[in-house]
Amino acid sequence: MHPLLLAALALAFCCAAFALCLRLARRIDNYGVVDVLWSYAFGPVAALYAALAEGWGPRRLLVAGLALAWSARLGLHLHRRVMSHHPVEDGRYRELRVRWAKNFRLEMARFYQFQALSVVLLATPFLLAVGRDEPRFTALDFAALALFVLSLAGESLADAQLARFKKDSANQGRVCDVGLWGLSRHPNYFFVWLTWVSFALFALPAAWGWLGLLAPAAILYLLLRVTGIPATEEQALRTKGEVYRAYQRRVSAFVPWFPKKEVNH
Repeated sequence: MHPLLLAALALAFCCAAFALCLRLARRIDNYGVVDVLWSYAFGPVAALYAALAEGWGPRRLLVAGLALAWSARLGLHLHRRVMSHHPVEDGRYRELRVRWAKNFRLEMARFYQFQALSVVLLATPFLLAVGRDEPRFTALDFAALALFVLSLAGESLADAQLARFKKDSANQGRVCDVGLWGLSRHPNYFFVWLTWVSFALFALPAAWGWLGLLAPAAILYLLLRVTGIPATEEQALRTKGEVYRAYQRRVSAFVPWFPKKEVNH
């Protein structure tokens, strides 16, 4: 099947799924559920591409399997997080309620459909990778697989360390700076980005494979400038104030690195 037709099918699926999710969000009055669907949606899209593309079968299965594994892990993690706080909504969506108060329902409907479009656009590396017809795994495939394994392990470890920190009541009001969180303020975001780099590497040898690089570039921009670090840190500053400012001064924002020593005046 032609790649553009595959992308159109994926977009139709995602638009319908996110429209249904919007109805659920309105019913339970918690718009944060879109994060869960966004994470879960990549797996079915990758599976659709792998099933209908015309590339080499083993590579199609590998790429789809990796995408499903990543999508399921992140989706399950976010599902647990959102439902553990329900009916209290994530702070980002409470902020949107205020910002879009004059036309909230329409703005949120647009937001949900934009999320559907973002899934299809960001899944471009899957579409390109499963269309490759070289009848063997290449050195670049093995490098991409190794990077994926590293990224998934890092992302899982960061989430587990943060969950363990939050579970301890003695840490109430404190900032998690243990493990990977002592090297980066957002190690989970860093390893998510690396995951998309790995998918882009799978896509790179394909015709128009360079387009796959746009996905990690877009993820990086969103994480650094839009919905990732800025929104998360605004919320952290509202709730933790000077404690979080000290953490910002000490620890790298994104790439894990050795923390700075506090200078006492």
